[in-house]
Amino acid sequence: MELLIGDKLWSSWSLRPWLALKRTGQPFTETLIRLRREDTGDKARAAGSPTGQIPVLRDGAVTIWDSLAICEYLADKAPQAKLWPADPVARALGRAAAAEMHGGFTSLRGECPMDLSLKTVAELSEATQGNIRRISQLWNDLLGRFGGPYLLGEWSIADAFYAPVATRFRSYGVHLSDYGDPGPAGAYCERLLQLPEFLEWEAAALADARA
Repeated sequence: MELLIGDKLWSSWSLRPWLALKRTGQPFTETLIRLRREDTGDKARAAGSPTGQIPVLRDGAVTIWDSLAICEYLADKAPQAKLWPADPVARALGRAAAAEMHGGFTSLRGECPMDLSLKTVAELSEATQGNIRRISQLWNDLLGRFGGPYLLGEWSIADAFYAPVATRFRSYGVHLSDYGDPGPAGAYCERLLQLPEFLEWEAAALADARA
């Protein structure tokens, strides 16, 4: 398998399926498409992206060009990895959480783009603060329902979708205790940032930025 990704420093959408793919244990190659350049779209299309965007998974004759679709494909292809829980309720709630991230929180994503090299304290708009409060509520609800340490108990695709959010909170000085979190969501955020697969991604991102 081949995964087309953007710069690891910035590409939140690439990080999500990359984490899921790493959890399957299956070998894959990475093809880097540099972001924020005039020829980014052309290079992505030349590498096999039908939309000129990344990430894209190529598995033999199969090409999948959406981060959530890639993760769902991996869950079907590698059931032993248990990327979704067997329980149908937990699985449905996890999919709802991932879809909410996939299609929502536009103010947070626009105002606080992922940048693993950034550490600041930002003045956030009311809309972004509302996004953060909703994320804190969502995390606490799922952690309380399934007992942690991850959103559905064991690690899942839902956690892959919120890993870039944890980096944003760190980068922009967001403390969830200021947004109604009694503690579990903040601790979960730290767990996401200590996941071995994420630490591997982060180390590669910072090394690339220094090169």
